[in-house]
Amino acid sequence: MPTAIETQEPIAQNDRPLPREVGVAIIGCGFSGLGAAIRLKQAGRDDFLVIEGGEDVGGTWLFNTYPGCACDVPSHLYSFSFAPNPDWTQTYSRQPEIQEYLRGCADRFGLRPQIRFGCRWIGADWDEETGRWDVETDHGRLRARVLVSATGPLFEPSLPDIPGLDRFQGALFHSARWDHDYDLGGKRVAAIGTGASAIQFVPAIAPKTASLHVFQRTAPWIAPHTNRPVTRLERRLYRAFPRLQRWVRGSIYCARELLVLGFVKRPRFMGLLERAARSHRQSQVSDPELLEKVTPDYPMGCKRILPSNDWYPALGRPDVELVTDRIDEVRANSIVTADGREREVDAIVLGTGFRVTDMPAARMIRGRDGRSLDDVWQGSPRAHLGSTISGFPNLFMLLGPNTGLGHGSMVYMIESQIAYLLDALREMHDRGSETVELRPEVQAAYNSGIDDRMQGTVWNSGCSSWYMDATGRNSALWPDWTWRFRRRASRFDSREYSLRSGVPEKAATPA
Repeated sequence: MPTAIETQEPIAQNDRPLPREVGVAIIGCGFSGLGAAIRLKQAGRDDFLVIEGGEDVGGTWLFNTYPGCACDVPSHLYSFSFAPNPDWTQTYSRQPEIQEYLRGCADRFGLRPQIRFGCRWIGADWDEETGRWDVETDHGRLRARVLVSATGPLFEPSLPDIPGLDRFQGALFHSARWDHDYDLGGKRVAAIGTGASAIQFVPAIAPKTASLHVFQRTAPWIAPHTNRPVTRLERRLYRAFPRLQRWVRGSIYCARELLVLGFVKRPRFMGLLERAARSHRQSQVSDPELLEKVTPDYPMGCKRILPSNDWYPALGRPDVELVTDRIDEVRANSIVTADGREREVDAIVLGTGFRVTDMPAARMIRGRDGRSLDDVWQGSPRAHLGSTISGFPNLFMLLGPNTGLGHGSMVYMIESQIAYLLDALREMHDRGSETVELRPEVQAAYNSGIDDRMQGTVWNSGCSSWYMDATGRNSALWPDWTWRFRRRASRFDSREYSLRSGVPEKAATPA
């Protein structure tokens, strides 16, 4: 049997027609969709189909290919617990290696026949008469008893609302849709945004460009990066003694989980990390003017903490300028800031993040009475365990509302939700139920508890971040220990749901 990162020939689009009906339709083939498919197959279920608009597995790691792209969670933790990879070459893996790992998982578990690549999902509607989801794709329609949304929060790029951006005549692209055909060498380049993607691609492209203007709205907190190569001896030991790698994974998990003390329980504990980050910044930035610009004015952790040893040195290059003035407009070949200065540029790279709390999928999934998730959420996503939503029978989301983390691995949360999905399917089978639907009072109580626990966390300390939705509510993060989420998601409690046999009756949808 091949290891987790050994692959066969490149995965190509599957041109076979869609089946008329499946038991489970999974939308997306990143970590969430792939993990769900693997676990379904291991449970002896073959009545599922994965729909993927890209030409390969990977999700975020398929589409984000910008220079320097890497994960800021340790490799041993950012992988499936049931498919460890002893051959990671870095303690924090880069994008090509992560995608290769996922492709290897698709091979290892024999999932290719049940994935339709190059099949773009258009929408899904709950059919009350048949008790099925009607899933529309650009390759046709199919019905599904259960719909699993695994589209992920870090997929759809967020584009800034800057006057004149659509009239720019040079090269313009988002970091998540990098134009590798455009050579930045010798070009005058503007990078807009200083988030998790920018701190990786800016140092990577700075040595190539003639000039690089980095436009910053808010200075990020930068921590020292502890990445290092994994030695050949370590890899041999992991292959020979799998328990050793599991022990390392567990140790990393426990160390990361301690950060919850500062994020959630006692924000004053963040002072220890602040001192380390401040020392890191002062050791790498000697110019007083630049030091002032890169010093955050909000508590550490309120926005995502970013690890890098290259960010500050890149900004200190003579051909790199950090611009903190607001952008007033973009012209055909230049950018004008609030101070009236005009900078001519050949290319603009947008490092402006993703649509997390206003995910496009919310408009594409329509439940009872034709109401979409977007209609029901009204700008503030809410679910039970980030998975189920009242008014949307037989729908399970992976990495839905309030499942994000500021410290650990999303794969841990994904596996917890997949276990919940499998237990729900078992319960439906054992009870002979055709539909399960979350009770509205359960959803209301759960989210009230989330909001109560969110108060006093560092994330709600006043800064503006992508954690907050249009209503000002933190609908992105899980405000507690992750093991508590896993414990709560370990069992599907049928008392929280309406379970029905045969064609479901009409049910009220909460406002």
